[in-house]
Amino acid sequence: MAHNKSYTLGEIASLLNLKLVGDGQCVINGIGTLKSASSGQLSFLSNPAYIDQLGACQASAVIVEEKHAEAFVSNVLISSSPYVSFAEATALFDDSPEPESGVHASAYVNDAVDLPDSVSIGANAVVEAGVIIGENCVIGPGCYLGNKAKLGSNCYLHSNVSLYHRVAIGNNAIIHSGAVIGADGFGFAFDGEKSVKIRQLGSVKIGDDVEIGACTTIDRGALEDTVICDGVKIDNQVQIGHNVTIGQHSVICGCAGVSGSVTIGKYCVLGGASGTVGHISIADKVRVSAMSLVSESITEPGTYSSGTWHMKTSQWKRSNIRFQQLDSITKRLKELEKSTDKN
Repeated sequence: MAHNKSYTLGEIASLLNLKLVGDGQCVINGIGTLKSASSGQLSFLSNPAYIDQLGACQASAVIVEEKHAEAFVSNVLISSSPYVSFAEATALFDDSPEPESGVHASAYVNDAVDLPDSVSIGANAVVEAGVIIGENCVIGPGCYLGNKAKLGSNCYLHSNVSLYHRVAIGNNAIIHSGAVIGADGFGFAFDGEKSVKIRQLGSVKIGDDVEIGACTTIDRGALEDTVICDGVKIDNQVQIGHNVTIGQHSVICGCAGVSGSVTIGKYCVLGGASGTVGHISIADKVRVSAMSLVSESITEPGTYSSGTWHMKTSQWKRSNIRFQQLDSITKRLKELEKSTDKN
């Protein structure tokens, strides 16, 4: 993809701290995949399975590991981790608009709120009493910051983000459109006839360098706080229940659901559409496959899965009948084993 920014390869090598082999004056104006990149663009090889695409790649330069440097006939930037270097390179060509500081005429900011001059408040945003906002924050159109909510420095709230009262967010947060932070946890007590609401008296505490996807909901705690630690990345349309704790640098993929009072360790990954039952703990460095259900605590690092692989419907129906017969088959097998032992 081309952008309005351009750099020489020498500049990119310096900015990304990479070794350049080739023409440092070559001008780069965008980034592309190995298949789609054209002259003037930068590409990367992170998966050796795609090394055959290097020969036909039309990019002016490619980021590769040193062992693959000779596989590309033009300029290369050598990296010990090409995918990470690619991620850093995307920041050089980011063309997201830069909002101007100041408060839009249609926004409401409580008179008692002390706004730094560097803050941008978009159209129709609402900032209630007691809110604290750090330097260089962007509050997009239609956002709502409830009473005594707190934002650190360099936070970016895209349009229509809602922060309920007393929610606290650290520095460098990115929260995408439609996210709701601090809604009531799902707590009710059944008195025999009806469900009685349990008032959610805690809040949500979010650390530094956290990113939260569009239309994700993080519920406030019932008595204590829901806690999202530093460096956590949460995808779109994720549900985080009340009193959950997510450890540093863990990743929660799209449409996952984390039930109340779950503790997730550091450097974990919950795959897309995975889920947990409530009141369990997951150790550090655990990876849960997509669409898996974590039904009990996990105490050791590793990759965990549940569910079944897809198959043709006709085969699935036959297999489902066999699943229903497993109990009777087990009983018959035990009886057969007993009779065999007697003989």
